[in-house]
Amino acid sequence: MSEDLNTRVRRWRRELHGIPETAFEEHATAAYVAAVLEELGFAVARGIGGTGVVGSLTRGGTGRAVGLRAELDALPIDEVPGRAHGSRHAGRMHACGHDGHMAMVLGAAAELAANGGWDGALRVIFQPAEEPGRGAQAMVDDGVFERFPVDALYGLHNLPGMPPGHLHTRAGAIMASEDNFEIVVVGRGGHAASPHLVIDPLVVGRRLCWRCRPWSLAMSIRSSQRSCPAPSFTPTEPATPSLGRSGSPATLAASTLRCSGCSSVGSES
Repeated sequence: MSEDLNTRVRRWRRELHGIPETAFEEHATAAYVAAVLEELGFAVARGIGGTGVVGSLTRGGTGRAVGLRAELDALPIDEVPGRAHGSRHAGRMHACGHDGHMAMVLGAAAELAANGGWDGALRVIFQPAEEPGRGAQAMVDDGVFERFPVDALYGLHNLPGMPPGHLHTRAGAIMASEDNFEIVVVGRGGHAASPHLVIDPLVVGRRLCWRCRPWSLAMSIRSSQRSCPAPSFTPTEPATPSLGRSGSPATLAASTLRCSGCSSVGSES
């Protein structure tokens, strides 16, 4: 990659980092990547599956097609200020690296558009709403692959801590699928001074959380004043539970516990 393209990719990443938008609200982000693709000579389709974008560039007439994919959305969290290219949208941040993914795919698109040596169609696909796990299906339901068929589709995810210039891959599945869920445990609330009269949903939820450890499960439990011992395993193991407060007064035992999270499945079996 030339130094000029390297500079452009860094600029794209930082500009995208400054305008984070959450699932299905990525209007400015979609407009940004669409404008860059048009500058590179791609034919651009917008609004696929909501805010999805597809850029197409064709060379020759073999009929073959390859797709490169990235995601548009950010996370609903605040960014600690201090960087010139930091988030300008309160409560939203590219903390999962999707700004980098978009910049990398735009960089690949720029390199392929500027250089010959290939024949067929290049599809550059920007998916909305990756974080809640609904954007890919929205684009499929909207006919993205009927309108823009591909013989192969490539994507990647950043991995902080990996040495620069390295890629990790393997045969078969390498990234898990996701399914979101919510569990509501209903107990009986009361005063902390009379715990014998209380059916504490947090106790039930804690047992549920630890019992789920053998599954491919990531769970976040939020309730009242009690806490669970810190987990002794890492996020690369099957489950990572965490506990916090729900805002209930410290002297009250909550009557309801709401658990939300996602199951991560890395095998078809």
